[in-house]
Amino acid sequence: MARKVKEQKRWKMNIKRGDTVQVMWGSAFWRGKRGRVIKVLPKENKVIVEGIYLVWKHQRPIGRLMQGSRIQKPAPIPRAKVMLVCPHCDKPTRIKMHTLDDGRKVRTCKRCGEIVDAI
Repeated sequence: MARKVKEQKRWKMNIKRGDTVQVMWGSAFWRGKRGRVIKVLPKENKVIVEGIYLVWKHQRPIGRLMQGSRIQKPAPIPRAKVMLVCPHCDKPTRIKMHTLDDGRKVRTCKRCGEIVDAI
């Protein structure tokens, strides 16, 4: 008998790869820091931000030539802990979706009302 596979919820993401975000909550060490989004993980509702929440990965030696080492790499953080930084007003902001006259959906800044970018 076949087992049912539980479907994962796909979260609605208002943050895209390449956006600049600011960490709003969490450890005092990371709070207030800004970085560029490297990767978005909608199934897990997380983002990976460049230079934020760095963890050590222990690399095993492969074969005779490569030596084992410790590599520092960014780890995923919850999307709810970061806010998009508006390129126009340079402040962290929430996103509002607008539909233009030609039918395109765009993200706009809730603070200044400027268009962040088109989807």
